[in-house]
Amino acid sequence: MARQPLDLAHHLAREAEAVCRYYLSNGRRQGSYWMVGDARNTPGRSMFVRLTASRKGPAGKWTDAATNRHGDLLDIIRESCGLLDFRDVADEARRFLNLPRSDPAPSAKVAHNRALAGSSHAAARLFAMSQPIAGTLGEAYLRKRGIAPLSDDGELRFHPRCYYRSDAGTEIWPALIARVTDLKARITGVHRTWLDPDGFDRVRLGKAPIDTPRRALGNLLGNAVRFGAADDVLAAGEGIETMLSLRCAAPAMPMAAALSANHLASMLLPLTLRRLYIARDADRAGDLAVAGLTKRAMEAGIEAIALSPRLSDFNEDLQTLGLGELRSALQLQFTPQDVARFMGPAATQGLPTTVSVRSR
Repeated sequence: MARQPLDLAHHLAREAEAVCRYYLSNGRRQGSYWMVGDARNTPGRSMFVRLTASRKGPAGKWTDAATNRHGDLLDIIRESCGLLDFRDVADEARRFLNLPRSDPAPSAKVAHNRALAGSSHAAARLFAMSQPIAGTLGEAYLRKRGIAPLSDDGELRFHPRCYYRSDAGTEIWPALIARVTDLKARITGVHRTWLDPDGFDRVRLGKAPIDTPRRALGNLLGNAVRFGAADDVLAAGEGIETMLSLRCAAPAMPMAAALSANHLASMLLPLTLRRLYIARDADRAGDLAVAGLTKRAMEAGIEAIALSPRLSDFNEDLQTLGLGELRSALQLQFTPQDVARFMGPAATQGLPTTVSVRSR
């Protein structure tokens, strides 16, 4: 059993790309390196992680060109998970590697620190402390992105003073809080979008002026933010705004936001599911996510249909083209029976009854 930091680092280095895909999901592979903004999983290209050993150095070593910081994969786990104590970092590394935990009965203090660092318990507490979204800055943020208020599923809430921690210290910003649940509707995490109470500019689209205005807390793998209870049909995609935009056009269709491309590819599917619509983001990561989830769905006997936006994603379609154009585009990508079932009988006028046009 690996007990020392060096042993754990060597074990992680053997799985360097898998570590990066899991903890640095906002990055992508380029040649022998994984490129991302920083060790906290910020989108960008200033940090590179060596994926294979070479004359330049061992696998798993990384350098951030913007800050001249460097480290190994244990540092990535610490930064991306927001952990403080090395014992927690080591336990998270062992969990990822499927190694035994060092302490089967952790002390109350250690358990408390783990909760603060990102457990499902901390996520549940934060969600319980938040308030209904109606009439808040959170609702205003969604309205400014073209998303009209929908029936309240209780998955979105608002926190007026949500902590944001960075290397520079702790700040307080209002935040949109989304509940992440498993297939049994048990809360496993939350997703936070920190908001700017003073304005809505075209660069940040209402998000707070901080380095990483979106962060998740808790257990995301396999789980999702769910809008409506899925039975035989479900639409799934990456972002919350993406899926809420689709729900504006098809308000009766159950939908799920997995929160990243890698998590979308790994999302667990209900046993009752017969048809899965996968909302694609128009980039390479989106293509890989669609391919991965499509393969898993087909292996489970589920029909998988990719939905493609005209622009970069469906929220941009909604804001730029309008709800009418979005509905028209989806009518050609849904099956005719789902158009009638989830968009209303009037939406089926003029559509073929036996053949649907689907995005590939």
